This record gives sequence, C-alpha cells and structure tokens, in this order.
Amino acid sequence: MEDAAKMEKNRILIADDNPTNVELLEAYLGEVDCQVAVAVDGRDTLDKVSHFQPDLILLDIMMPKLSGFEVCKTLKGNPATKGIMILMVTALNELGDIERAVAAGCDDFLSKPVNKIELLKRVENMLKLRHVTDELERLHRYIDGMEDDTGPG
Repeated sequence: MEDAAKMEKNRILIADDNPTNVELLEAYLGEVDCQVAVAVDGRDTLDKVSHFQPDLILLDIMMPKLSGFEVCKTLKGNPATKGIMILMVTALNELGDIERAVAAGCDDFLSKPVNKIELLKRVENMLKLRHVTDELERLHRYIDGMEDDTGPG
C-alpha cells in the first residue's frame, strides 16, 4: 500500500538554472508532501515533464536554451500537458513581463525574492485546483460514457 501512497503524492518540477534558487525552493517545499524534480534550463524542463509528469511547475522565466515564456507556451499548447499548473517565479516584475507570462498561459506568477508563506499558499491552492480540475474531467468522461450507453438504439 506504501507504493500506492507514493503514486498519489503531488509532483512538483522546479525549473531554474540558478542552483541557489533551486536549493531555496526545495527547502521551502520540504513542508509540502510532494515529490520534487529539478530542471536546469528550458529544454531540460520539457524533457523532464514527459517522464516526471508534474502536477505543478515552478518555472523561472530567464533560463538558457528556452525561456520560461517559451516553455509555458509549448506546454499549454499541447493537449497532453496543458493541464499542468504553471507558477512563473521571476525576478522580472515589469508589467510587460507579467502580460507576456499571462499570454504564454501561466496560471500564476510570483516575484523574487520568494516569500515562503506566499509560495506555500500558492502551491497548495494550485495543487488543489489541479486535482479538482482532474476530477471534473473524469466526471465529464464518465457522464459522456453513460450517455453513449443510453443513446438511441
């Protein structure tokens, strides 16, 4: 039963090229019951998403190879990954950057330096939203299946 419990743990991917930022975010997430993986650039993030299948990505905007904007747009544009919650974590706080993050499809954003309480509350809320959305999609599929079974015939 322990393996089943591990499978149910939330999966959070930290995507940041700065080891100090990663270490800080990992320390903060120590209070959350979750599995954490780390990606060091934009391409690595997309690679890790495919096999780690995160529920939430803490995505830095300024990364090598692909920016957080590009990664977010790619993930949100793919039906297989569009449901992953994306929290942009960035030192950028210009209005134009926030608009670009929203246009790329991010679900929320957080400015650096990251406040621990704010991060944990947003992570908690985004994970709840992810699971409610997943459950809603399951119910829709179930209802659609029932309607197919009781259709004219």
